[in-house]
Amino acid sequence: MTVHFVGAGPGAADLLTLRAARLLADARTVLYPGTYLDAEVLSHCHDDAHLVDTARLDLDVITATMVDADAAGHDVVRLTSGDPSLYSALHEQTRRLDAAGVRWDVTPGVPSYAAAAARIGQELTVPLVAQSVVLTRTQARSTAMPDRESLEAFAATGSTLVLHLAITRTRDLMTRLAPHYGADCPVVVVYRASQPDEVVVRGTIGGAQPIADAVEAAELRQAAVILVGPALAARTTGGESYLYSAERTRR
Repeated sequence: MTVHFVGAGPGAADLLTLRAARLLADARTVLYPGTYLDAEVLSHCHDDAHLVDTARLDLDVITATMVDADAAGHDVVRLTSGDPSLYSALHEQTRRLDAAGVRWDVTPGVPSYAAAAARIGQELTVPLVAQSVVLTRTQARSTAMPDRESLEAFAATGSTLVLHLAITRTRDLMTRLAPHYGADCPVVVVYRASQPDEVVVRGTIGGAQPIADAVEAAELRQAAVILVGPALAARTTGGESYLYSAERTRR
């Protein structure tokens, strides 16, 4: 049997990959993060599947559940929000499964930042404005960040920033970003991108429309990504890609 780590995407049932839907239909044990997913995602599961919400479980209990299911002859799906390559504890879980001699594989999913960008119809890499995207988080009551990965160091590049797991610290973060991006730099917050209760909040780092005021007014406390950078305002500014230029020599 195999434990399949499957990216559930941003939460919408119709943003699963075809492979993810097939694995869910075949699995007899499915572990899922109930805090982040629309319950409709589980409609892809087999009627007799054993469903386990991991929201209140620690890593050892989660791993033991997967190991026990594997021993019982079940294929297992471990759903992760977004894509397993980002903040999914894939490293910790697979290390434990290796020690237990359990086979596993990974199926990618649509990351939440991509769903957020799609919702606002915005490319995050606009020519001559921003050609890099930094995916990061901040540290409060969570695992410490490496010293070399400070928010200020990333902000100094002027790249488009995507902040995960940071919504409750929006005001503090904007204060730290203002010296690098300026008070009028656009910010977009997307809560539960693609789900029925999705919320989109727009503003600026500071200035006349502080995003922190809007986030607090909307009472957003979790399941949101923060997008920051000049590319978010680049509807009529910025350059054009050389890849599609008429001046480019093509074979």
